[in-house]
Amino acid sequence: MRVLVIVAVWVLTAIPALAEVKIQEVTSPGGIKAWLVEEHSIPFTALELRFRGGTSLDAADTRGATSLMVALLEEGAGDKDARAFTEASEALAAKFRFRPYDDAVSVSARMLTENRDQAVALLRDSLVAPRFDADAIERVRGQVISSIRSDLKDPDAIAMARLDALAFGDHPYGHPTDGTEDSVAALTRDDLLSAHRGALARDRVYVSAAGDITAEELGALLDTLLGDLPETGAPMPEDVPVALTGGVDVVPFDTPQSVAVFAQEGIARDDPDFFAAYVMNTILGNGGFESRLMDEVREKRGLTYGVYSYLVPKDHAALYLGRVASANETVAEAIKVIRDEWEKMARDGATEAELTRVKTYLTGAYPLRLDGNASIADILVGMQMDGLSPDYVNTRNAKVEALTLDDIKRVAARLLDPDTLTFVVVGRPVGLETPG
Repeated sequence: MRVLVIVAVWVLTAIPALAEVKIQEVTSPGGIKAWLVEEHSIPFTALELRFRGGTSLDAADTRGATSLMVALLEEGAGDKDARAFTEASEALAAKFRFRPYDDAVSVSARMLTENRDQAVALLRDSLVAPRFDADAIERVRGQVISSIRSDLKDPDAIAMARLDALAFGDHPYGHPTDGTEDSVAALTRDDLLSAHRGALARDRVYVSAAGDITAEELGALLDTLLGDLPETGAPMPEDVPVALTGGVDVVPFDTPQSVAVFAQEGIARDDPDFFAAYVMNTILGNGGFESRLMDEVREKRGLTYGVYSYLVPKDHAALYLGRVASANETVAEAIKVIRDEWEKMARDGATEAELTRVKTYLTGAYPLRLDGNASIADILVGMQMDGLSPDYVNTRNAKVEALTLDDIKRVAARLLDPDTLTFVVVGRPVGLETPG
């Protein structure tokens, strides 16, 4: 019953409407910065941490070290082994989640006010004093290797791995975030300790909180939680050009349906045209059933159940990425239609009706994202990493409304490049061959 009550609290803890959201900038006595939205109606707090760098910090000879290290953070810490750590978090009704990405390590925490101090102490141990016990390492290593083997049979994973290799070569982005079976098998405990020191440091952490906590309480929490981490971590990787030159790359795979991922160089998050590019892409490929790609590829021709595109502004490169799946006999036609729509948008831009519809959708949907402490905390930490100001939540919809057809046409002409749009197709596609 207690667990059910906690779940209900997490689901029902709502933040006031968008116009009422007030973001406070907090600095702890030890100098750690965070953003906070106070909401005291329910005794619950959501905390989000992001450590910039992520799996791209892995050295060439220790691919997968950061990913394995993150997977072990809740497998024993301080004086608690894996079982004791799990039992302690369950007894507190605290929920922790640790996730590795190519540009960040994400830590999410959910806790009740009545036992917040104990939950923070437990979370601190996982971040500052993970045990990396031998039995836990081997158990989790086996899970990671099993996942890697599974990906070798997954058309989507195969396609993305091939695209990343084509786009980024020997840069960390060009390698799987989990490493390879051989690289993970070779990792030592010392490699994990090094990955921990390199990835979890105070010089790269971003923090947000939402819920039943004051600015003073959050400041003290930050120093307790993060104060004993290393001051600096591993150097960040270099920026990398996107080395996609266009065409089709086929990876043979026995399946009745081909999976195709497609990409070209994208646009950086801090580019002045990013917002217009985001709206343009919503019209082209990220607007659900109302997008051009869905209308042309699915609705009019029945070539797929779904097709979409989206902007991927990484820290050291930017992609414009998409995906479609179609029968082997029809995937070539689906690719042709996607190319045609890429060219059409680059040439003509959007229509007034399309822009009006997308503005209505985006401005109406945005407040719905701010529907609880967890959502708020997640959005706030993402805003910080993107270099946005706290008033973004209040000005974002005005930015959408201010865009004109000329803005969309200009950014489409600038960004969309049919000549470098590259398709990786995994399957037995009819009528498609890799040149040469």
